[in-house]
Amino acid sequence: MIRLALAFALMFSVVSGAYALGEAEQLDDPALESRARALSSELRCLVCQNESIDDSNADFARDMRALVRERLVAGDTDDEVLAYLVERYGEFVRFRPPLNATTAVLWLSPIVVVLMAVIGVGFYLRQSRRAMARSSAKGLSEDEEEALAALLKERR
Repeated sequence: MIRLALAFALMFSVVSGAYALGEAEQLDDPALESRARALSSELRCLVCQNESIDDSNADFARDMRALVRERLVAGDTDDEVLAYLVERYGEFVRFRPPLNATTAVLWLSPIVVVLMAVIGVGFYLRQSRRAMARSSAKGLSEDEEEALAALLKERR
């Protein structure tokens, strides 16, 4: 039991060291630090691209974290910090860009793809129903009826 507890303690101590944020980067004011962490989790590391600057170990992410904290200490609001970074690096720096004219395609493309899939399935089902109706309406030709009668006669 003690070994299991030690294994968990060791595992969590190793995992807790995986955060990219260093002790020197943290702000003294807990409220500002909380805002900085929330903002950092919304911003994309432009080097890693699939990690937030809060999770990234890249030097560029460290510089961006420092810039966020610097702007917060200077008195900027969260929206002002985001606006500054978007102006400087573009909308790509945000994980969830707002819906506007430049990002409309990004936000609306999943809806368009789903609608196209639904329409395609509808056309497919309609065509298959028509094909089944045509085949059942024709019935068997004379040759097919004779062949069927011969097969049934052989089985008896």
